[in-house]
Amino acid sequence: MAEIDYYEVLGVERDADTAQIKKAYRRLAIQYHPDKNPGDGSAEEKFKSASEAYAVLSDAEKRARYDRFGRAGLGAQPVGFDQEIFADFGDILGNIFGFGSVFGGGGRAGSRRGQDLRYDLTIEFEEAARGLETRIRVPRLEVCTDCGGKGAKTKDGIETCRQCGGRGQIAFQQGFFAVARPCNVCRGTGRRIVKPCPTCRGEGRVRAERTLTVRIPAGVDEGSQLRLTGEGEAGPDGARPGNLYVVLHVKEHAVFHRERNHVLVEAPLSFSQAALGAKITIPTLDGETELEIPAGTQSGTVFRLHGKGVPSLEGEGMGDEYVTAVVRIPKRLTPEQRELIEKLAEHDGEEPAERGIFDRVKDIFG
Repeated sequence: MAEIDYYEVLGVERDADTAQIKKAYRRLAIQYHPDKNPGDGSAEEKFKSASEAYAVLSDAEKRARYDRFGRAGLGAQPVGFDQEIFADFGDILGNIFGFGSVFGGGGRAGSRRGQDLRYDLTIEFEEAARGLETRIRVPRLEVCTDCGGKGAKTKDGIETCRQCGGRGQIAFQQGFFAVARPCNVCRGTGRRIVKPCPTCRGEGRVRAERTLTVRIPAGVDEGSQLRLTGEGEAGPDGARPGNLYVVLHVKEHAVFHRERNHVLVEAPLSFSQAALGAKITIPTLDGETELEIPAGTQSGTVFRLHGKGVPSLEGEGMGDEYVTAVVRIPKRLTPEQRELIEKLAEHDGEEPAERGIFDRVKDIFG
């Protein structure tokens, strides 16, 4: 029988780093764990193979011997039962299946941390570009102040769980592994509330609304997210709180448009301004500024105002403002304006507008 290739088992390249190996094992462990495939011998064998492969490839010394000599380089060592590696397995799998020690280790199961929350915040275009500090009100579960999150006000209101003896886990043998599950009576806490706090009714958490200050950095854009660590909901049974994610939405602006860190704006010019040149006032994010329009400027000409854009979130400096000249042709002319334009057309060698193409054809052919 051909020797199994640990790299093939995990589905990684031979130059994969530790993080890639751990990620690959985590994926296979979730897929083939005996708890998810009860009674499936094939899944159990695949889980065992993946565990053995991870035990070798995650250890630098073992991996070096394996790369050089193959499975024989590991000797008779039971690679599938390395206790240090199994501790790492527990770290990988513990939060997936809801127990603390995957391989029957003692101790109470760790409490789940609090729920992450999302808050959608709409801001102005200028606020996204220049940053701001604002306050938001967030409804969430917080630790009950009356009982300190314990669920009971007094010590005699809490007793050790009789089902698990305070361990928070119930261990049992399942095929290849000794597995520990959270106690279904105390939910892994190792204790029971017998005299619940009247404020939180034994939950240790209460619904509240909290006002938070949010500092939005300059340069954020539509869809940017800010993480406020620990500002989510309080965790059950005294576990650490979740995080709050503030998702930003930026209002459209009547004048400015944005492309990456650059600001785009149009500058309407009259025919005379474009032809003769002019000094015009241009809006920027920092206020108004003057822009010199040279004579003979064509519609669509773009002028660059250096450093008048949006700052980079990565600290790579400021963007620019690009001003596009748009020559406006009047739809209606006064008699005086029409006369002047017709004279200009005569100087340019052009025919007046009212002489159509058929009149010109007659002139050509006599």
